[in-house]
Amino acid sequence: MASHETRPAALTVSDLTVMYGEKPVLWDIDLHMPAGVLMAVVGPNGAGKTTLIKAILGLVPAVAGQIRIDGRPYAEQRQRVGYVPQRGSVDWDFPTRVLDVVMMGCYGRLGWLRRPGKSEQAAALRALEQVGMADYAHRQIGRLSGGQQQRVFLARALMQEADIYLMDEPFQGVDAPTERAIVGLFRELRTRGKCVLVVHHDLQTVPEYFDWVTLLNVRSFACGPVAENFNESLLRQTFGGHTPWIGDERLPSRVSTTATLPAVG
Repeated sequence: MASHETRPAALTVSDLTVMYGEKPVLWDIDLHMPAGVLMAVVGPNGAGKTTLIKAILGLVPAVAGQIRIDGRPYAEQRQRVGYVPQRGSVDWDFPTRVLDVVMMGCYGRLGWLRRPGKSEQAAALRALEQVGMADYAHRQIGRLSGGQQQRVFLARALMQEADIYLMDEPFQGVDAPTERAIVGLFRELRTRGKCVLVVHHDLQTVPEYFDWVTLLNVRSFACGPVAENFNESLLRQTFGGHTPWIGDERLPSRVSTTATLPAVG
């Protein structure tokens, strides 16, 4: 079997530059990500981590660079990419049921003019069951806790049946059991050959949760296996020398390998 380093990249970002006015937010970024990899994107506040995801998705314009999914332009492959945004970017007051939010994940396949049918509703309920939220299917999305809302968005991403998942701070505002179970879900996606790219802030859990890491602060300081790229020297370059290094200590394993999130009481 080919290694991560030798087999073709599922996601490739080449020479990506994004400007806000005259200010560079991302500068000449290169990133490659093979199938079956969990990747953390790590960097200080304002490093361009969310912008990177939005640029990959075409939600912000790039002044230079290319995005490729299995060697083809993103515009031709967009149905193969799932997205979980930051919770703070969502209008939680919109009067939508949990089940309807999850079924939005199938619109890329159906098109906006075709209404989801019984098969799509059944698939949405299965996705909610997988994230432990089946009992909340008819609840208004704004009435859920932060962790519950994040589970619903994970279920919506599962409905997309994507090959590459881009997740912007999926652990924000969730409790410890939900975090452990989300990592278990990521691992299940990895066993199915999927890519999961995660904007992540907790340096101590990077070696425990992820295979690969991208160190980002406007430009990329590293991209590749955690064992080779997550070290004191590169972290100090990325954070400007202002971040504590966790040394060689490794936290005890706290992550469940099950892919089914426990039900929320």
